Amino acid sequence: MIEVKNLVKDYGGHLAVDHLSFTIEDGQIYGFLGPNGAGKSTTMNIMTGYIGATEGDVLINGHNILEEPEEAKKCIGYLPELPPLYVDMTVKEQLYFAAELKKIPKKEREQAVSSVMELAKLSDVMGRLIRNLSKGYRQRVGLAQAVLGFPPVIVLDEPTVGLDPKQIIEIRDTIRELGKKHTVILSSHILSEVSAVCDHILIIDKGRLIASDTPENLERQMAGASGMELLVKAPKEEIVTTLESIPQAADVTVEESGEEGIKKVSIHLSGAEQEDGEDIREIIFFAFADQRLPILSMQSQKASLEEVFLKLTSEAEEENTMVIPETQEEIRETEDGEGEKEE
Repeated sequence: MIEVKNLVKDYGGHLAVDHLSFTIEDGQIYGFLGPNGAGKSTTMNIMTGYIGATEGDVLINGHNILEEPEEAKKCIGYLPELPPLYVDMTVKEQLYFAAELKKIPKKEREQAVSSVMELAKLSDVMGRLIRNLSKGYRQRVGLAQAVLGFPPVIVLDEPTVGLDPKQIIEIRDTIRELGKKHTVILSSHILSEVSAVCDHILIIDKGRLIASDTPENLERQMAGASGMELLVKAPKEEIVTTLESIPQAADVTVEESGEEGIKKVSIHLSGAEQEDGEDIREIIFFAFADQRLPILSMQSQKASLEEVFLKLTSEAEEENTMVIPETQEEIRETEDGEGEKEE
């Protein structure tokens, strides 16, 4: 549906987007994840035709966004971070105006506007001036405007920023509903939001793509991501001896839990987590049961999306770290290749 090829946006020497390439497939919810300033909004603005790229191409359903803007934009509904609304209009007037701009046939406009108002839960405020609406309702109007005409691709830039928890849940539910019939691209730096609604995640940092996969696969790829945490009522020596019989238990830490006679056990799992069709939890349970050592609790551990994100972005930063001379003297020394910085 969408192809981004070698996209570059240069703001006077600052690369907001740095040779970015990816493909968006039909019928999924994609999450654009990255820290503030990563280039998410710039990329979305280029994809939707708001601004031009310095280099590269964006193809929407086979139409180049710069060469065939009208055909390409017919396929996209876009909600910027700050919805473009006329505050002196009522909600209904704004949506009718947007329907006219989108060239929705006159006889179909009433049904189209009614449908998006119902989707965004705006029917109760359709006669109110937008200036008198809360931020949450303005965001809903912007969402309804983006969805108007039900284009195949919906692009949402930070759709829940500044909303209260109840409003965030409602917007997320709406996004999931849209994802059943549309391709949705969701930009955010809120990790829980992305993992809650997205089928696929694109992580970008400093304008470059550093990861692209499902949330589950990204978490699974983390080195040392899998493990178990147990509370066991037994002496440390017996716990260690029991776990030595389990090949998958590569690294074991036994600590005091704070309760008398109960130890907190952390197990790092290596290799396959199953043996002869058994779950590793079963293997651990029966190993301790055979020794009559009671397990009071058992909990699986895996890397969170936050840990994945921090690891990937920190690795990308390390790869691009360079020493920048701070003084003219250091610059001369760098150019001449001789001498050391004098104190």
